[in-house]
Amino acid sequence: MKRRIASWENGHSLPDDFYGPLICEALGMTAAQLGLNHLTGQDARLLEARYSPTPEAAFIAVDQLWRADLHGYEPLVLAEPSQPAWSEASLRWLVAPEPGFPAPPRTGAVRVGLADVAVIRSTSTMFAQLDDQFGGEHARHSVIQYLSRDVAPLLTGQYTEAVGRALFATVAEATLLAGWMSYDSCHHGLAQRYFLQALRLAQDGNDRRLAGSILSAMSHQATFLGHFTEAATLARAARMGISGVATPTLMAQFHAMEARALARTGDTRACELALAEASKAMESRNSSDEPEWITYFDEAELAAEAAHCFRDVNSARQAVAHAENAMSGNHVRSDFFATMVLADAHLRAGEPVEACRVALDALDLGEQLRSARCVSYLAEFRQHLAEAGESAAIRDFYEQASDQRLWRATDRVVGQRSR
Repeated sequence: MKRRIASWENGHSLPDDFYGPLICEALGMTAAQLGLNHLTGQDARLLEARYSPTPEAAFIAVDQLWRADLHGYEPLVLAEPSQPAWSEASLRWLVAPEPGFPAPPRTGAVRVGLADVAVIRSTSTMFAQLDDQFGGEHARHSVIQYLSRDVAPLLTGQYTEAVGRALFATVAEATLLAGWMSYDSCHHGLAQRYFLQALRLAQDGNDRRLAGSILSAMSHQATFLGHFTEAATLARAARMGISGVATPTLMAQFHAMEARALARTGDTRACELALAEASKAMESRNSSDEPEWITYFDEAELAAEAAHCFRDVNSARQAVAHAENAMSGNHVRSDFFATMVLADAHLRAGEPVEACRVALDALDLGEQLRSARCVSYLAEFRQHLAEAGESAAIRDFYEQASDQRLWRATDRVVGQRSR
């Protein structure tokens, strides 16, 4: 029995059908409240990557995700993303009817007002700043804990339609952040599931701009995972789905996401056309007319996306030029990525000395970051550096980099890739 309890506490298993109900009875809590979704017949559904059909289903699904994640349920945390789920979700959102609204809650449900919504928004903003500065792995567990314990009860509370719409959109934005942080931690199946539920909540919050941004996030992840056709389709769906309410910054981002995917397919011309559209949209940008959550996407961010694109189509000189314009000084992780792209571009341009110098700058910049994606960028550079051959500059780089935490973390990644 002690062994079973230890396994439950460590998240390696869940209480079975005999012990589970006893635990629920002893603690006076339901199986769902304890994250024991398998006892309510929801375990298989929890692991499905699906777009919820109703608001009520979305509330249940996202609450179960938060609870299972908080309890470290390994089948979920280690789940793989579903390739068909990206296409299904974008199609269902594009053809969705009017936003839904849940049935009246049970008697005694918590009352929710706009002040509660404002608290969620402010708290999410704080977590987003931590994510930006320290990486997704730094405070991801704290975000999930907040959503599970403080936000979930509000979704099934009592509220007017106006408050409800604002609540759904705000929780969608917070769940999008949870998805980004999970993606940055390379929990890709979990991240995808958060993105899917965020998309449904944005639909019911009647916030098409936010929904488009969620599809853009899905596109970003799909490109990172090598699903380039799906990534391009998601970016186009985002653009199509908000055409009536689009802002220049959002359109620029969607075109940039499409360009990122096209670059990885090797379609240089289509990539350059998408980047040109992104630049054109950005020229008419007016921050005061944009949603607050997209104002971070500025000229430096677009330059970073262009640098990725030109690196991936082997236009090293253009990649260098754009990467040099991508350092904002305001976003630590974004600056780390841009710096690593610059280092990789120099390496591809036949400039290993400059590549090593820039990579050391990136390592200094990323010392405070806890991000599996950052480690992935470094591992890719390390692989390219090994292919560049031996030189005094490269040997000196290895010696200096060996003391850096992020560089040491690439040992495991490189080891996995070599198997």
